[in-house]
Amino acid sequence: MKSSDKRSKVASDDVKKQAERRINVIKGQLDGLYKMIDEDVYCPDVLDQSLAIQNSLKSLDGLILERHLRTHASDQLKSNKERAVKELLKIFKKKQRND
Repeated sequence: MKSSDKRSKVASDDVKKQAERRINVIKGQLDGLYKMIDEDVYCPDVLDQSLAIQNSLKSLDGLILERHLRTHASDQLKSNKERAVKELLKIFKKKQRND
């Protein structure tokens, strides 16, 4: 394995661990939200929890997007610029719709 391949793998493993931790937090938040709804907790408190989950998902999205930009997209820009640009624009447009 080349040195650059090892760096990519280590970075990939690190991002994977970060993503897994964030997903576990989101699972806990979802369980909490379910419990809050089941127990008829005051609506603004339920909404606060829901918004926290949405922010956690955005944070996870950001982590995944950053990894993509640093690895796959940068490689694609060198080899297939048009495809890379189309893909990034597609992601950007989806993001705008969700904001």
